[in-house]
Amino acid sequence: MESTYNRKWAILLVAGIATTVTGIIAYRKYKTQIMNLVDMTKLALVGRTINKIIVHCTATRPSQACTVELIDKWHRERGFDCIGYHYVIYRDGSVHEGRPLSKVGAHCTGQNSDSIGISYCVGVAEDGKTPQDNRTDAQKQALKQLIKELRQAYGDIPVYGHRDFANKACPSFDAKKEYN
Repeated sequence: MESTYNRKWAILLVAGIATTVTGIIAYRKYKTQIMNLVDMTKLALVGRTINKIIVHCTATRPSQACTVELIDKWHRERGFDCIGYHYVIYRDGSVHEGRPLSKVGAHCTGQNSDSIGISYCVGVAEDGKTPQDNRTDAQKQALKQLIKELRQAYGDIPVYGHRDFANKACPSFDAKKEYN
């Protein structure tokens, strides 16, 4: 009787260890997946040539609301068919999809067909006029990680600021210098 009991205990113990090891492996795989800010399968299905990343700011105040839905509304009011940016980075560092990557952007005149547009929320001081690099640390890290992931998909493509193509302060810092 004791031998049967010990055998059953040993089987349960081995099964428990196997379940734990499987759980650890699954967790590590999941942790790696959630660290990616973009869905890599979507990047492969773009169907257009990507040669550059262009960084923007929304030119909103730090105290002002800023969401993909709100930007989409602003852009539609300007005659766009949807938000012009492919990605938007909120103040908390979360990355949100805007316009589908398969669709040419509407974020930088003359540069949209072969670029990905990324905007971060804010970019002006509380006065609403003065350009200011007021990105949070979380936004800086998220932007750095997003650019890294986009470069994994499209090669070592250059990063520009909107200001490199237009007479604007946008994105309120030198993206070209910071990311190339």
